[in-house]
Amino acid sequence: MLRIENISKQYGNYTALNDVSLNMPKGSIFGLLGPNGAGKTSLIRIINQIVLPDAGQVFFDSEPLQPKHTAQIGYLPEERGLYKSMKVGEQALYLAQLKGLSKAEAKERLKFWFDRLDIGDWWNKKVQELSKGMAQKIQFLVTVLHNPKLLIFDEPFSGFDPINANVIKDEILYLRDQGATIIFSTHRMESVEELCDHIALINKSRKILDGKLIDIKRAYKNNSYEVGLKLPEDQKPALLNELKMHFELSEAHFKTLYNELKLHIKQKEGQTANDLLQYLITRAEVTHFVEAIPTVDEIFISTINKLSN
Repeated sequence: MLRIENISKQYGNYTALNDVSLNMPKGSIFGLLGPNGAGKTSLIRIINQIVLPDAGQVFFDSEPLQPKHTAQIGYLPEERGLYKSMKVGEQALYLAQLKGLSKAEAKERLKFWFDRLDIGDWWNKKVQELSKGMAQKIQFLVTVLHNPKLLIFDEPFSGFDPINANVIKDEILYLRDQGATIIFSTHRMESVEELCDHIALINKSRKILDGKLIDIKRAYKNNSYEVGLKLPEDQKPALLNELKMHFELSEAHFKTLYNELKLHIKQKEGQTANDLLQYLITRAEVTHFVEAIPTVDEIFISTINKLSN
């Protein structure tokens, strides 16, 4: 859906983006990640044609990005912007028509979304009468109303309680399943784990990592396991000494029903999960055995730290 080729952008002497290239597949949720000041906002502004790049090109659905494509993009910025003194329904109708919908089309789609989000009784309320989370729902609604091919959500869960955050997560997945391509920018890595198919990590204006999330996780895993072992207290020291001779050990932290020996065990290259499990079951009752797959948060921190050293 979106191909970004060698994009660079400077503001005076400050480099916001330096030769960044990305591919965002159709029908995917693409996590755009990075520390504050990394260049994410500049890239989003370029995609929205708010600013132009100094070098490089953006392709939208195989065509060079043009002003006409703005109508096929929905953008939910981190800083929201609704007219506080206008009534919700009146404002949603106005914004829908700005996106090119006729009044009849806008009313039909608004009815669908107001029913879907269970906010039908908000139509005649003024935005200033709504809580922050309620206003966020309206902002979300007007962002998606015109059925854009590309949706850009910048911190979409800001201001939501857990229940409404889950409602919006479900709607993002629904929109993806309806064929939309979604760029998802957030600092909440647990949301990236739940929603994203692909991710890219930008740091100090450069892309430093991108690809399918599952492939990146495979590349960062290191043959480690969280293990819970149940055995008499007086046998634990001897088992620990034995394990240290064969594996890299550290203390693990997870919740269980027992007072086990909780360990993080890293195997040597070439050893399998079965090898480790067979070794352990001859020495203790194994109550917990889970591969330690790195989280997006761990990958994010590890990658940034490597570049800093």
